[in-house]
Amino acid sequence: MDKLEPGRAPIYEMLEQYRLKGNISYHVPGHKDGNAYCTFGGSGYLEEVMKYDVTEITGTDDLHHPEGVIQEAQELAADCFGAEESFLLVGGSTAGNLALLLTVCPEPGMTLILQRNVHKSVIHGLMLAGVNAVFLEPQLDTDSGLAVAPAAEAVQAALAAYPEAAAVLVTMPNYYGMGTDLAPLARICHDHSVPLLVDEAHGAHYGQHPALPAGALACGADGVVQSTHKMLPALTMGAMLHVQGPRLDRTLLRQRLAMVQSSSPSYPLMASLDLARRLVHTRRAGAFTAGLAAVDVLKRSLAELPRFGLLQPPVQQQPPGGAGAAAGTHAPPGQAAAYTAQDPFKAVIYDAAGVLGGFELQRRLEEKGIVPEMSDDRHVVLAFSLGSKAEESAALLGVLRQIAAETPPPSGSNRSDAPTAAMGLNQSESTAAPSGSNRSDAPSGSQPIAALPRPGNISTWNIFNRQHFSQPVRFSLKPVSAAETESVSLEYSIGRTAAEMVIPYPPGIPLLYPGEVINETVYGRLIALRQGGAKFQACADHALQYILVYNNKKGGEV
Repeated sequence: MDKLEPGRAPIYEMLEQYRLKGNISYHVPGHKDGNAYCTFGGSGYLEEVMKYDVTEITGTDDLHHPEGVIQEAQELAADCFGAEESFLLVGGSTAGNLALLLTVCPEPGMTLILQRNVHKSVIHGLMLAGVNAVFLEPQLDTDSGLAVAPAAEAVQAALAAYPEAAAVLVTMPNYYGMGTDLAPLARICHDHSVPLLVDEAHGAHYGQHPALPAGALACGADGVVQSTHKMLPALTMGAMLHVQGPRLDRTLLRQRLAMVQSSSPSYPLMASLDLARRLVHTRRAGAFTAGLAAVDVLKRSLAELPRFGLLQPPVQQQPPGGAGAAAGTHAPPGQAAAYTAQDPFKAVIYDAAGVLGGFELQRRLEEKGIVPEMSDDRHVVLAFSLGSKAEESAALLGVLRQIAAETPPPSGSNRSDAPTAAMGLNQSESTAAPSGSNRSDAPSGSQPIAALPRPGNISTWNIFNRQHFSQPVRFSLKPVSAAETESVSLEYSIGRTAAEMVIPYPPGIPLLYPGEVINETVYGRLIALRQGGAKFQACADHALQYILVYNNKKGGEV
């Protein structure tokens, strides 16, 4: 294409022309432009959407061999987001993560270096590709107890130990909008001639406004996956994969994308990606003005409502004679901070008085018509976007004032934080097994846990014991045999090897995968999440009263 026109939305424009032509359909889909429902009384708004729901016919192009409007839409996306080449995804960031992993690890047994706190789609990609995974320990923000990305030193050490690694994969930002500088990681990877892959699902808007952190592509990443539906206005499941540089086999990547994406992609979904891109492409920073104003209303008012804290990066130490830093905590001198950037559109709040844990605060907000994105033991994540309004922030603040009035701090308490209460931990449940040590579900030789310290982190994933990286973990599609496993009460699971994935959702980051040992930290996290009312995926008992473990206490290939 000779000249790109940012104001165009080629897929959407094609669908509008299709609708106006009124051609008679002798092709799929079977609803025939929604007419099937007209015969039986109509289907309201959905019927209107169906008028745009076409398939690969003359003039509509083909996602898996684009030559027309889809090719133009992808070229416009690359121009908008700063990529050399972009691909529309109709299976969410999941499809992009799977395709990248299957591209960099085309044969079973290859080694991949990645941080441990990855989305479940990455774990599934490891299984599909038969990867030997070397897990990096993420850095911990000590103030919040949340994990961010691995340190540059960890990436350097892992690549030195495993020079055969095919790539490095990290997540940035995390679900809370927390991040750090990716450029050092990209430089280290490129010095070792491997690509840096970034799951940037929550950062599709990054780099589009001075108030937003830099995007992964601008920091030098080679392959970047973005959920355009999360923080930009595409339909759910709409995402993009952006690539640059010579380190990814793009011919193989296209073939992998064809494997993991539907051969009948949704045209309304692709049109929504087109429209979301056009909005950002034409309005640029101006697209975010109203949303940032809504965030500012919340921030200014929270400063006058000290009951609720707002998660912010630690203030960096200033060099001698430098400008004075704003009030806040400081990163240790000479040590790179784990957490240096916060997405302003992810407002992460918590009860600074320690009365309400995050799960309870979310429940009270929902009772009053405010629906957050997610919560953990302590925090509630409020997701703003370019579609947010200042009056909605005012309504949120009114509800927070009501909650503060309904749940006053204990009389005489001047503590700014009460860890046990704030973490949502019930002391009797988090530090001791249930009474009745002769329960029939206690495996032979097991002893109930008498006392466990509160976990040093509240992230919904496992981390290591101050080690930069793990030994290689072999993943495969081999199913876990029922004969190798047994179901035990969670209270008796410490020291056992998990035989199933346990995924708190959201954020969808596996706390355990089959073959991982359940240590005291993991046990404490599971208990705290269960007590707080977290929802779990992938495990047989979604209430997590019981957990599936290997009966030989060792486990096999993942």
